[in-house]
Amino acid sequence: MIINRRSLLMVWPIKNMVPDKRHEHGVSWGMSEAGYDIRIKQEIIFRPENAVQKAGLWMDGSFALGRFALASSIEEFQMPVDMVGVVHDKSTWARRGLSVFNTVIESGWNGFLTLELVYHGQQKLTIPAGAGIAQVVFHKTSDHASYDGKYQGQPDRPVEAIDG
Repeated sequence: MIINRRSLLMVWPIKNMVPDKRHEHGVSWGMSEAGYDIRIKQEIIFRPENAVQKAGLWMDGSFALGRFALASSIEEFQMPVDMVGVVHDKSTWARRGLSVFNTVIESGWNGFLTLELVYHGQQKLTIPAGAGIAQVVFHKTSDHASYDGKYQGQPDRPVEAIDG
């Protein structure tokens, strides 16, 4: 069962959730019809034309160049033990060629979400810090569970893959 609107505000899986939809940088964020639209913390600039020479450089706080970037959410999650979240693309960015990996946020997980972004376009794309970047749809689980993995308590920044 999908948990949304009033029911979502009763369990607060995200600290400081707003009960309505807001707009910044031409993209919405906040409570949506089917879940919650989260924001990106860092400005991301994709410059595919320069990917070969400068892939993976960190420039002035913006991960830039190439077709893949890690970023983090502004929102901090505190998932209940009877709920999971599924991260989905926002149509505004998808129509510009951006994909957000569809990550599952496990029951009992806490922290700031690391977002994996892939750009499929050919032109420069800038994603401003604070813009809505993905929609999280929350689902009720039949049994309680509590995440106890290597990404628990993820810090307020993009986190690279952890081996092991």
